[in-house]
Amino acid sequence: MSGSAQVRDVPAGEEEPAARVQATGEAEPAVRVRSATRPPVSRPRVSRPRVSRNKLTVLPTALVALLLATWLWFTRADLDQITRNALSGGQVTKALWQHVQLTVISTFFVLVIALPLGVLLTRRTFRRATPVAMALANTGQATPAIGLLALLVIWLGIGRRAALIGMVAYAVLPVLSNTIAGLRANDPTLLEAARGIGMSPLGVLRKVELPLAVPLILAGVRTALVLNVGTATLAAFGGGGGLGVLITTGITTQRMPVLMLGSILTVALALLVDWLASLAEQLLTPRGLEPGT
Repeated sequence: MSGSAQVRDVPAGEEEPAARVQATGEAEPAVRVRSATRPPVSRPRVSRPRVSRNKLTVLPTALVALLLATWLWFTRADLDQITRNALSGGQVTKALWQHVQLTVISTFFVLVIALPLGVLLTRRTFRRATPVAMALANTGQATPAIGLLALLVIWLGIGRRAALIGMVAYAVLPVLSNTIAGLRANDPTLLEAARGIGMSPLGVLRKVELPLAVPLILAGVRTALVLNVGTATLAAFGGGGGLGVLITTGITTQRMPVLMLGSILTVALALLVDWLASLAEQLLTPRGLEPGT
């Protein structure tokens, strides 16, 4: 239609000429610039640290403050000769080192027993033996620790061996049950897909099943560690040493400073072990399997 301005698109980047009026009075078609579509700007994804700053600092600071306050109290306290004899000659350091050894050795044997057994009990060949193995593990933990230690001392004699066997029997259940639960909780479609691409049964176990079960397995190991720290105090009744020696000495001699020192060191060691285990649990869990993801 004459007299009406036509609009046409021009790619972006070209100059927009002004509408000129001809001598006839008709206007040239107006030119509209077509806006170019900008690609979305990709922002780099910032990965969150696995361990927060509070996780790294709060508990260690509290433990340092507790131990420092205990040391200051002992340096200023008026201790009698019996208390000094019970704490002198490096006996505190010796008892602490024995306690750490008992915890580490017993946890090592718990892992050696519970992890392979848990894997075997989830295989088709040995699946029927799972109730029997779980019943035995439950019996070990259901038995009172002091009673189990007394029976082992009667059978094996006084010494560290009886204490270690009792600690292993008491702490094997969390690792065994969590290993079985973690392997059984794997998605069957993922396992079938791994077999479909030609992976061997050992490859499926090593590259698919165990990595997916790591969070539950590590939670069981953490529980076993804390149990062993607490149970190791009873090793003193069977001649196994540890911080329980300070506790029993404080009770028998009625010296509260000795009893307090043994108790505080046991609590501090348990909290430290639990903190280290929680750090290992977060750092060793595969990416994408952390809680909240």
